[in-house]
Amino acid sequence: MTSPHSQPPRACVRCLYTTWQPLGLVLDEEGVCSGCRVHEEKQTLDWDLRWKALERLVEPYRSKNGQNYDCIVPVSGARDSFFIVHTVKKLGLNPLLVTYNKLYNTDLGIRNLARLRTVFDSDILTFTANPDTVRKVTRATLRRLGSIYWHCLAGQTVFPVQTAVRFQIPLIIWGAHQGLDQTGMFSHVHQVEMTRRYRKDHDLMGLEAEDLVHEFDHIQPRDVLPWTYPAYDELQRVGVRGIYLGNFIPWDTRRQHDQMLATYGYESGPQTRTFDLYNDVDCFNYSDVHDYLKYLKHGYGKATDHAVRELRWGRLSRQETVETARTWQNQPPKHLDAFLDWLGITPNAFQWVTDQHRSPSLWKRDANWQWQQQIDLLNLPVASEKQPQASSFDLTHTATSSKRPSYTDDHYVCIGKGTPCR
Repeated sequence: MTSPHSQPPRACVRCLYTTWQPLGLVLDEEGVCSGCRVHEEKQTLDWDLRWKALERLVEPYRSKNGQNYDCIVPVSGARDSFFIVHTVKKLGLNPLLVTYNKLYNTDLGIRNLARLRTVFDSDILTFTANPDTVRKVTRATLRRLGSIYWHCLAGQTVFPVQTAVRFQIPLIIWGAHQGLDQTGMFSHVHQVEMTRRYRKDHDLMGLEAEDLVHEFDHIQPRDVLPWTYPAYDELQRVGVRGIYLGNFIPWDTRRQHDQMLATYGYESGPQTRTFDLYNDVDCFNYSDVHDYLKYLKHGYGKATDHAVRELRWGRLSRQETVETARTWQNQPPKHLDAFLDWLGITPNAFQWVTDQHRSPSLWKRDANWQWQQQIDLLNLPVASEKQPQASSFDLTHTATSSKRPSYTDDHYVCIGKGTPCR
């Protein structure tokens, strides 16, 4: 397979994504990337017609006697969970909410999750893997992949499927498909659904749970059961399928969050490496240590993803997008010490391991043995395209007041308020 870095990176003339984007994208003859082209569909598709198609799709999955749930909805204390459940309820479905406990929980996220299940009057099933096993798996994925978040991505994408098999609830309803929404991997008209292949190749960076079994990391087959995908015949027996609401709704997470905050009153909060106050506020590490590692490996961070999203909706100009992304991607991780303490490794050990995963196409040592970025992916030359040069859009997100103002949110909460993950 040809490496995506075998050719110099080329940037989209509209957004900041390049041909080195890890999810993969292509530029057309006008220099516009596949992600921007697929985003244009949000302005042209008949969304009323697509909503009716969604109603027809879910109808056969309603429990005939009311003695089982109609669908499964994966949720967390952040992201688009409120909007997804709101939409599922609008469809008249009775969902079983499921959540994988990532262990890096903030107290704010725990409160949001409690509010979610309360305001929607829904049952919720939570899975918590043995923290000692999670630490063992995280040491292995940090060493092998440069990832501290593999267990979270694996758990969030497999626990709903395991639950669908266990409770014989065929339909799983997700929000937006990352590959479609960011890079145009698919069109909305394809109505792409959940697949194990996409999970392995992109969410899990090519490493299935079974691949982690290794004497060096002291990981045995029983250790990886929490992250193991059900067998094909089990999926076929139940008829499990996962659909994405983003195929039926013009997905705009900023607008949706503003609406849901006003309607349901959950909490937003500041993050270390992005201006977005809504996504991933339930986790100490996603927009912190995890995003810092993404920057080392791929040359950009979560702020670029969020700024590109705003640019595509016409709420930022390209120059404003560059300035915003650059401001945030240079922020150092704030919660690294807490992570190292939880994992039980030293700063020197962490630095040595992460240095092995820096992209050699992006980073080189200077004469003083300091790392220097060789290619600035935010400053690649592009042909000019007619775009607004300034924006009147207010990038400031709604900052809510804490519902627990006297609490210092400075340690991982395993489950329930104030329970540390030790």
